[in-house]
Amino acid sequence: MSKVLEEFPLYLEYLSYQKNYSDKTVLNYEKDLENYEAYLVKEKINYKKITYQEARNYRMYLSIEMHLSSSSVSRHISSLRSFYNYLVREEKIDKNVFSLLKMPKKEKKLPKFFYYNEIEDLINASRGDSPKEIRNALILEMLYGTGLRVSELVSIKLEDISFGERKIRILGKGNKERIAYYNVKVEEKLKRYLKESRPYFLKEKTSTYLFVNHLGGKLSVRSVQNFLDELIAKTALQKNISPHMLRHSFATHLLNEGCDLLSVQQLLGHESLSATGIYTHVTNDRLKDIYLKSHPRAHK
Repeated sequence: MSKVLEEFPLYLEYLSYQKNYSDKTVLNYEKDLENYEAYLVKEKINYKKITYQEARNYRMYLSIEMHLSSSSVSRHISSLRSFYNYLVREEKIDKNVFSLLKMPKKEKKLPKFFYYNEIEDLINASRGDSPKEIRNALILEMLYGTGLRVSELVSIKLEDISFGERKIRILGKGNKERIAYYNVKVEEKLKRYLKESRPYFLKEKTSTYLFVNHLGGKLSVRSVQNFLDELIAKTALQKNISPHMLRHSFATHLLNEGCDLLSVQQLLGHESLSATGIYTHVTNDRLKDIYLKSHPRAHK
């Protein structure tokens, strides 16, 4: 039980029962507040009378003394903003000094992707003739060939697919609809899956979903991750594979082959162009290579 932050227990109850936060989220808030509480004790600060400068000092402490990343510092400050908003609402304090703090700049992490030869290794490793192998080969080819999120992939219904036009109606984030297109490689595997694999899984059952599991039910996101884990073990690739890496590869390879950024944005279903812009950092190395090989004055 907290001896410094009097409202701590009530606040955690508020997060659980009024805000309906998950146990994991509440636990994160709890850990952040415990760190803050230890700091208050060490610095002999009254949490209800904390000044803006003292709040700034705590942010610096998280970064410099605790060596937390920018994203972790932001999470801590966000937790304290929420806690102090609660205190203001409960009329325990007059103002929230943490709402005045600027968040640290986010570290730009370049998306991880597969090189062309690595994609080929994965595709070769996914080949097989069993119903499961046929289905999983299609999943791999479709994730790389369409740039879909896994949650979007497993939610595809047969009625969403225009087979003649090789396009799929996708309901993405925020229930925003877009069209995804697939290539002839995907088409070949899709036809085989629908003819040989899907009927085997369904047996006498019916399903509106394209991808089904061995019991004929909707395939889960976790099942796709498990398949990719098994697949990477069959190759010589020393990478921690994630389904999103195939989406990153889709975008990176399109830009490498000359596709414009706006088109990639629309294909990915990004709301803003800035979200897609991170892929240009990945392709900059390739542009540098092209420049050094192509410009007359760049030759030795």
